[in-house]
Amino acid sequence: MKLRSHVQQHGNVMSEWLSELGKRLVVGRKRDGRCVYDAQAKRDLILACREPGMSIARIARECGINANQLSAWIRRHDRASTQAVVPIANAELPEQAFVAVTIEATKPETATIVDLQARLPNGVVVDLRGCDMRQASDLIQMLGSLRCSASTKS
Repeated sequence: MKLRSHVQQHGNVMSEWLSELGKRLVVGRKRDGRCVYDAQAKRDLILACREPGMSIARIARECGINANQLSAWIRRHDRASTQAVVPIANAELPEQAFVAVTIEATKPETATIVDLQARLPNGVVVDLRGCDMRQASDLIQMLGSLRCSASTKS
């Protein structure tokens, strides 16, 4: 009951905010008719999509853009944020962040050599003959994290 009276008195604040954001989103048009978008407004939209209970489709609809376009911006933002890692040598850490860690020497593991060859559906042959198990594991994990063009639409 309280929420209903609040909405009646003040309107839907989120819808008004999204409408205002939609108005400042498009800052111009290219010669071919495509829109030029404001970078700060795009960031605000991406952050709004991160809020609990928010729907990408609803936010896109209220701002007057295609939901697929907004999803692409979110993916690009996620990729850029994972790639924007500051190297440890350049990072400025406060003195309180230092924690002493004691490392005990362990017996070195013997490397397990594997001979693995796999032919993928696209014709690529992965040949891991003569590498150790750790190298093979690292390569398989890296390949597993890549996006496959056959299973995704760009």
